[in-house]
Amino acid sequence: MHTATTQAKAARFLDEQIRQELTTRVSPAVLDFVEQMVGMAEPLGVLFYGSGLRGGIQADTLLDFYVIVRKQSDWPRSRLACLANTLLPPNVEYHELTVEGQPLRAKVAILTLGQFRRLTGFSALDTTVWARFSQPVRLVWQRDAVAAQTLRRCVMRATLTAARWTAFLGPEKGERDDFWNALYRQTYQTELRVEKAGRGAGIVASYQERYRDLLLPCWQVAGLPYEMVGEEVRPLISPTQKFREEQAWQVRRRIGRPLNILRLMKAAYTFTGGARYAAWKIERHSGIKVPLTPFAEKHPLLAAPPLVWRLWRKGAFKRS
Repeated sequence: MHTATTQAKAARFLDEQIRQELTTRVSPAVLDFVEQMVGMAEPLGVLFYGSGLRGGIQADTLLDFYVIVRKQSDWPRSRLACLANTLLPPNVEYHELTVEGQPLRAKVAILTLGQFRRLTGFSALDTTVWARFSQPVRLVWQRDAVAAQTLRRCVMRATLTAARWTAFLGPEKGERDDFWNALYRQTYQTELRVEKAGRGAGIVASYQERYRDLLLPCWQVAGLPYEMVGEEVRPLISPTQKFREEQAWQVRRRIGRPLNILRLMKAAYTFTGGARYAAWKIERHSGIKVPLTPFAEKHPLLAAPPLVWRLWRKGAFKRS
């Protein structure tokens, strides 16, 4: 059993680990891009994650950011975009800016703090946000120290949520990497993603020491008992509890891909160039090419129903 002292010690370790990650320096080009992008807006913070963080900036790199705001109107956009972000978060925008004479491109998602808190929790039916923020992330812009602390807690919550799911979706026993790899296989399958095989394992391998260090303290904070034999760990959960959470995961799997399809369709008319962006994303993540007519680019709302029908018939909604 985990004592209160053990849990408190583990929580302090996790908080410090997340703080160090969030404040690790990034390329000055990323910081310049974010300063230009934020401009006169007043978000709580901007979080940087994804392949641009892992692999650095290349000629074709698409940077990934999450902008966290107190309320929808804190980020400049139309009322329609604010409404869409309230109903089906997050909105995704495409930004292209010149930094040091070179064009840089980014995919920018927007969430309110309330949405960020909810979507990083264990009860969230949408897995996308906590799965993203259980991976390494940097806080590259902050309103103030209070905002930074608030966002750090959300990132820590996402990491705890992911680690809890590893106990229910991972092997009966195994090395710590095995639990994270099992989790990311499940989260990729739940979304509209057909990334190359082993993508999740590649992320874990890139930060192997990090993931090994995080798992057991997360379980301790969550009150999940375990036993270790050599390098192998076994979560001590009852068959009833494991079955219950596996069933809960199936609910998330059933809604994951349709939810992401709806987000991609929403993207077609919530920012400039959205139809082309959505078509690229659908082809990239489902393997299905989406031809766009001039009519579809100009009137994405009218073109959406037949497009969804064609995607359905081609299997974009099917789980792997």
